[in-house]
Amino acid sequence: MQDWTLLIHGGAGVMERCRMTPGRDAAQRAGLSAALGAGKAVLAAGGSALDAVEAAVKVLEDDPGFNAGRGAVFTYEGVNELDAAVMDGRNRAAGAVAGLTRTRNPITAARAVMEKSPHVMLQGPGADRFARERGLDQVDPSYFRTEERWQQLRQMKENTKTGAAFDAEVKYGTVGAVAKDVHGNLAAATSTGGLTGKRWGRVGDSPVLGAGTYADNRGCAVSATGSGEYYIRVGVAHEICARMRFGKEDVQTAADAVQAEVKALGGAGGVIAVAPDGTSAFSFNTPGMYRGRATSGGEFAVQIYGDEE
Repeated sequence: MQDWTLLIHGGAGVMERCRMTPGRDAAQRAGLSAALGAGKAVLAAGGSALDAVEAAVKVLEDDPGFNAGRGAVFTYEGVNELDAAVMDGRNRAAGAVAGLTRTRNPITAARAVMEKSPHVMLQGPGADRFARERGLDQVDPSYFRTEERWQQLRQMKENTKTGAAFDAEVKYGTVGAVAKDVHGNLAAATSTGGLTGKRWGRVGDSPVLGAGTYADNRGCAVSATGSGEYYIRVGVAHEICARMRFGKEDVQTAADAVQAEVKALGGAGGVIAVAPDGTSAFSFNTPGMYRGRATSGGEFAVQIYGDEE
């Protein structure tokens, strides 16, 4: 099994050409290409799917153009709170973190939880303390701040006063990656800053195993982005995997069917998924999704809008 496949996403939402400046379009494509290249380098060298998805997501966490790590959105109180999860399809080992405020790369913290703790999910100050004790890079909270995200929070609060909602045109900038390596193993990783103006310690689907992140060599690997409350309620990532395992659906059919369930409930967003045979799927019910795919067969492409092939 010498073939490999890598898919990434940088969020889904109202991404239309008429709303995107040429500069933003180019910057987002460059960020996606850099992440895809980082993961590809791992897989092309015979590395593991787990290493590949972490490498890809770290690039996106460090890119202020996406809602994860540096460039994450602000809570209502004006804080950047970061969530992430990673899962290994070989044995369904998993790690997740929620509410980080000082750990530079949440996805690496999530992997440390998986490999260096007896737990699956850590949250808040304890999660940051664990990451610090494991020697992971720590930063001042101001590192995550960007002026654009700060103005989005201010605009949301202003709109709330007038009865409008900033999130009517939200772009779910969560980032993620799924991969199948040359050994036939799958992995998934997801990282996010959540929703602008989130309150009361809200946690979305990204760090919830089976909702926003899941990997099982018997089914598929999935990373989701979107209106997290709906993805949690549907159990999107696990549902796609279960339809493939027990219903024998192909990956695109399973992903589309579960996305239709989310839409029927009123949720919006997208998923990326890859099967054990290397077949893969993008599925989103929004105008666009930042996404990319690389394969051992030579494919290397990134897209933004819904009408791009």
